[in-house]
Amino acid sequence: MDTSNADKSRDPQARVLAFLADPATHGEPVERVDTHGASVFLASDRAYKLKRAVRFSYLDFSTLEKRHAVCLRELELNRRTAPALYLDVLPIVERADASLAFGTALQSGPEVLDWVVVMRRFQDRDLLATMAREGRLAPLMVRDLADTIARFHQHDAHPVEDDGVSRVRRVIEGNRQSMAATGTEVLDPEACASWLDESLAELERVSPILRARAAKGWVRHGHGDLHLGNICVWEGRPTPFDCLEFNDEFAISDVLYDLAFAVMDLWHRGRHELASLLTNRYLDRVEMDAEAPALFPLFLSMRAAVRAHVLATQSTQARDQERGLALQQEARSYLAAARDFLKPSLARLVAVGGFSGTGKSTLAAHLASELGAVPGARWLRTDVLRKKLAGVAPETRLPESAYSRANSDAVYAGLLSLAEQTLRAGSSVIVDGVFARASERQTLVELADKVGVPFDGLWLEASREVLRTRVEQRINDASDANVEVLERQLDTDPGDLREWRSVCAEGSPLDVAEAARRAL
Repeated sequence: MDTSNADKSRDPQARVLAFLADPATHGEPVERVDTHGASVFLASDRAYKLKRAVRFSYLDFSTLEKRHAVCLRELELNRRTAPALYLDVLPIVERADASLAFGTALQSGPEVLDWVVVMRRFQDRDLLATMAREGRLAPLMVRDLADTIARFHQHDAHPVEDDGVSRVRRVIEGNRQSMAATGTEVLDPEACASWLDESLAELERVSPILRARAAKGWVRHGHGDLHLGNICVWEGRPTPFDCLEFNDEFAISDVLYDLAFAVMDLWHRGRHELASLLTNRYLDRVEMDAEAPALFPLFLSMRAAVRAHVLATQSTQARDQERGLALQQEARSYLAAARDFLKPSLARLVAVGGFSGTGKSTLAAHLASELGAVPGARWLRTDVLRKKLAGVAPETRLPESAYSRANSDAVYAGLLSLAEQTLRAGSSVIVDGVFARASERQTLVELADKVGVPFDGLWLEASREVLRTRVEQRINDASDANVEVLERQLDTDPGDLREWRSVCAEGSPLDVAEAARRAL
């Protein structure tokens, strides 16, 4: 690209922007996307991200040196979750003839005008936000996302020394200040003040849990901006990208607050079952205390509050009146959600039992998001717990020896312990297992009575032929039960089921779920 003498006196970044926007630079048409802190240029199979020369209270890209440093930081941090997407940091240089070109990563000197992060390009349709909006986001993809985030938090997000409470308080108070800065036209001041009071009251309630988790190393340098718009499907796998690289204060948090952005995003889009699945699958894959679910109402509320004030700010800056009004409405909906997340909910214990193939886990997945506080009940499944105790992934098949009476007793003991701790922390629980022995069912009744929560037991029933067909067709599931196991179960007498409600499990999953709701 040729640059005239008149161009030389222009701002260097303006010249770089013109260079990157020129189709001649890439040999094909180029698409430009602007955000408050960057301009991204999309051409062919590449994306070039230029940091804008701006300075705000929370970021400073005002000098070439600072932009270079933050580009390198972006490359380093995002390679934790998306190494295949983040390729390099390259300079834009001025050549002897005053034209601009891409330089090399190690280049330096006065000829360097600016720096860009070079990424592989993906399609908008592959963003999880797009997939959710179009109804294409499937449970298996959400399950894989939970596994991806769990691995990242355990192995690549480094622990940070923290008291667990002060940082959360700063976020809450910072959200309130940001709400106030948007004025009074978009966000109702009384609602904002009430949200602050409710949030601080909830923080007081969960502070002991936060302190204990911080002492165990669960405050870590995570992603920081893990909503569905920052997760794409790359080579068939959910891949988080575009983490917060410019301010560690925003990226360091309890890992559940990191996770909470994606959970809140799903919930606010009306995908409650997927939000529950993401939460429960993550908790199944990470070894943390049973009290952890009690933190989600506060963390989801804080994430919704962030969205509320960001959208409110954007509405005041919108050039188009219709767009501004739409942003105002959306901002108010997030503020309402932030308050709704904090509404108290009484804990309860629900058990789903029945022989293999009755659809216990399918039903539990349907019901979990409807029980207790957001994002629903903690779903404890004997099949998953057995795999966790064996140190393998839920879908890994175990040998028959893993199903000895001693091992099964250990699984049920672990289930009862987790359920009790979770209930005592104020979260609802739904347990899913065969529960063919009357003593197992009675123990669950006694547990609810001991903790002081309501109990409901659902016993699923279907014909032998239906159960055989379902077990034979099972794939990619945590249950190892085959037809032989089923036949042994069917030859046993479960005993007195009068305290449990029988539910016919021969219909579609939605029909069975509706029957279970009526029974509850």
